[in-house]
Amino acid sequence: MGFNVVLIEPQIPNNTGNIGRTCVAMCSSLHLVHPLGFEITDSRVKRAGLDYWPDLDIHHYESYSEFLNKRDSNSSLHFFSAQATRSFYDQKLKSGDYLIFGKEAEGLSDKIKEEHSSDLVKIPFPGKVRSFNLSNAVAMVLGEGTRQLNI
Repeated sequence: MGFNVVLIEPQIPNNTGNIGRTCVAMCSSLHLVHPLGFEITDSRVKRAGLDYWPDLDIHHYESYSEFLNKRDSNSSLHFFSAQATRSFYDQKLKSGDYLIFGKEAEGLSDKIKEEHSSDLVKIPFPGKVRSFNLSNAVAMVLGEGTRQLNI
């Protein structure tokens, strides 16, 4: 088993489709916290996920609190934020960990960042950008996680 990728209220169907495809490739699960900014049947989700969507281990939650209540409490939570001070690359990941990402436009809510401040990490970058595209960020994180697991 790989990781659990959690998207909190994703807004862009193409990103979610690409992330779903990456999850299939990396033997990871995708958790979608509603509301979504699109319908999961959206052709752009399917086009980005191609024919891999039926192979995706996908879970839906009506709210963030529902996700927290249903998750495996034995697995660690890693919240990604461009404003975090700790580098994701300093984290020791294990199979089953939750990799949690916020909305494309706003990232994680202030409330989530406050509640989980000790679990906030960032993907460091030396260039002049505010953040990475969500699907690229997930791919980078899953790649590092897979490297750590020696898969």
